[in-house]
Amino acid sequence: MDFSFTEEQEILRDTAKRFIQNECGTEFVKQLVDGNREFTDEIWQKMVELGWTSILIPEEYDGLGLSFVDLSVILEEMGKGPLPGPFTSSVVLAGETIRLAENPQKAQHYLSRLGAGEIRGTLAWAEEGDLNMWDNINLSARVQGDAFILDGRKVFVPHADQADFVVCVALCEGETALFVVDIPCPGLKINKIDTLDRTTSLCLLDFGSTLIPRDALLAKGKSAETVLGSVLNRINVAYALDMVGGGQKVLDIGVEYAKTRIQFGQPIGAFQAIKHKAAELLMEIEGARSIVYYAAWAQDQEGTESTVSASAAKVFCTEMYRNVTKEVLQILGGIGFSWEHELHIFLKRAKCLGTLFGDVSFHREKLAVALNY
Repeated sequence: MDFSFTEEQEILRDTAKRFIQNECGTEFVKQLVDGNREFTDEIWQKMVELGWTSILIPEEYDGLGLSFVDLSVILEEMGKGPLPGPFTSSVVLAGETIRLAENPQKAQHYLSRLGAGEIRGTLAWAEEGDLNMWDNINLSARVQGDAFILDGRKVFVPHADQADFVVCVALCEGETALFVVDIPCPGLKINKIDTLDRTTSLCLLDFGSTLIPRDALLAKGKSAETVLGSVLNRINVAYALDMVGGGQKVLDIGVEYAKTRIQFGQPIGAFQAIKHKAAELLMEIEGARSIVYYAAWAQDQEGTESTVSASAAKVFCTEMYRNVTKEVLQILGGIGFSWEHELHIFLKRAKCLGTLFGDVSFHREKLAVALNY
């Protein structure tokens, strides 16, 4: 069995690597974090021109119809930026929800425009309270004539402030339901939340009796739960890929510093303690990479393995990323604590991505249930 990537996938990886270096390098991200720059439409259009936004969209909707594995090589490189902006929220959260719902009307209306970069979307899942509870759905949808009224709030919605529509998880007539809400929408208030990681925009959505058309319903009942489960698997694998890329970049930063920082007349990388620490971190990253590559493959296969592997990847990669940033901080010493150094960007992203759409405890519980422990 050949576990290597294809030539085409390696080309995708190389293209993504050059794009990140040229368009969203370290200085760009640092300026964005400082509030001196923003993720621009120009950068978004360049990704559209590369075909990245249409990778998962079926050919019948003017997409490339490629696999999640094809997308995974790009997501890993994005983690090395780390790339800010709404790519993952639009392509994975919004695009995959609509694609998997198999609603021809909605697919025709949204997918081709998503792929063409004309619109962006996201998914509103978490609510106030226990962010990890699957059944913590208080956003209600009730029928009123030929429309629905949405009442409630959603929190930590990725890049809702940059989206043209949001897919909302709500409770309708006692069942889980998915609704597509176009933005702007009368009554819907979107407020950006000030969070630790400034490369990821998180928003609070206050619906306040928002009126939406009857045809905004995307899926309901068991089908909605199945779609949501698959999308949550995919977004957690996407974040895990980002964390593997970020972990590798952080280790590279630490190794490069160890080669140039002179102490007692020699580079600190010559000391056994530093060598062993770097070797252990490399083994940890490689283990995480193997797990998440398998999880990416499993998403294209569906079935039980897609859920088990997604949760395993989220747990392992979250712990890896946080540990690598912590240990490299020790290698760097005082300079690593400075605001001028880029390490704090990765450390904060590690904490943010590890929490969104289920933290380590949530996914350990999912694994226990799935494996009948």
